[in-house]
Amino acid sequence: MLKRAVLRLYRKARVILFQLLSNQTPVGPLEKVQAVQVMGAGRITALGPVSIGYFPSPHFFSTYGYLEARGKDARIEINRNTKINNGFVAIAEKSSITIGQNCLIGTRVEIYDSDFHALSAEARLNGDRHEASPVRIGDNVFIGSNVRILKGVTIGDGCVIANSSLVTRDIPANSIASGIPATVIRNL
Repeated sequence: MLKRAVLRLYRKARVILFQLLSNQTPVGPLEKVQAVQVMGAGRITALGPVSIGYFPSPHFFSTYGYLEARGKDARIEINRNTKINNGFVAIAEKSSITIGQNCLIGTRVEIYDSDFHALSAEARLNGDRHEASPVRIGDNVFIGSNVRILKGVTIGDGCVIANSSLVTRDIPANSIASGIPATVIRNL
């Protein structure tokens, strides 16, 4: 009983600390089971009940969630009944990241809408323009742990993305994708 009370108090303290470190509050019902830092000048929206973090699960105390809509026009939108595990990172630098409803997302998943830097050495040093394009994840998608999803990708409804995959191109609806880069290995 005492152990549970201490764990609950520690979790609550971490959630409050990361709220204090955040520079914005998401719009909508976002349940922060794990500590989550919310940053940026853009808009972050939960459209219905959404939860980030899970206990007991790996990385609950050693990581935190991170949501950033960096630019004023950047958007992150997470639809209802989506459950996101520990250590989640989503950064929409210039465009958007949209996650459908009823999705399950594993531990340490990262989603980015941008390269964040130009490719040539000179352009990188000068902060020159670089590419960004929206990421769209459909409804009822299951994303395994340690997956990275890069700019411009659409993952169709009902997909399964296997653990440790790197998604660099679109995945059609009702597919299982795996690998680096992720490719469709079969249809559901």
